[in-house]
Amino acid sequence: MSLLELRQVESHYGNVQALKGISLHVNAGEIVTLLGANGAGKSTTLRSISGLASVTSGDILFEGQSILKMPAEKIVSMGIAHVPEGRRIFPGLTVRENILIGSSARGKVARSTLESEADEMFEIFPPLERLSGALGWSLSGGEQQMLAVARGLMSKPKLLLMDEPSLGLAPLIVQQLFATIRKIRERGMTILLVEQNANMALSVADRGYVLVTGNLTVEGTPKELLNNDEVRSAYLGGGKKITSTV
Repeated sequence: MSLLELRQVESHYGNVQALKGISLHVNAGEIVTLLGANGAGKSTTLRSISGLASVTSGDILFEGQSILKMPAEKIVSMGIAHVPEGRRIFPGLTVRENILIGSSARGKVARSTLESEADEMFEIFPPLERLSGALGWSLSGGEQQMLAVARGLMSKPKLLLMDEPSLGLAPLIVQQLFATIRKIRERGMTILLVEQNANMALSVADRGYVLVTGNLTVEGTPKELLNNDEVRSAYLGGGKKITSTV
């Protein structure tokens, strides 16, 4: 049984159909990436999984249970964390406070336990440790992205949804970020990754899907996708990056 399964999922924004019956799955321990051009529906897919976008038909199963009608906070408590595009950290809270707030869906947990877990986030993201008392607004883009991921991990998820983590970051920071994604995966985390940089996404993924205007058109391993002429010309030619989505 897959950890996550989408079955013929459709989603609309008003009269515009964003997802047109997509089916995909993510197995425990995998990194699966969604590739596609601007407006293809990648972000809508993640928002549908996390309960932030309305699904008009189809089903979404997590550990074999439908989560389609569940509120977003219930989905988080079941073990799905969503790191959204644009980071969306709390600018007026410190780094440590931002991290701790990620545990809010877990109910009552001893403060000492949460503080210890926050320290673990600093082990995963060393640059954040010296910034523990800094306010969110003062961080660089790369630091904010690390903070957003650390906040997501504090919910103790079984599945991490990551939306465009490299967007707007310098190439060196992107390299560091993807090294951290590998480190998170080595700790047993399952990740569904939407990423503008197709080459980087495929460098960490076990499998990938390609979305074209709300339809899944290609599925395969990174090697298969890299050798697919259509995928190469559309998303990998000349190092071209995919822009952000719906």
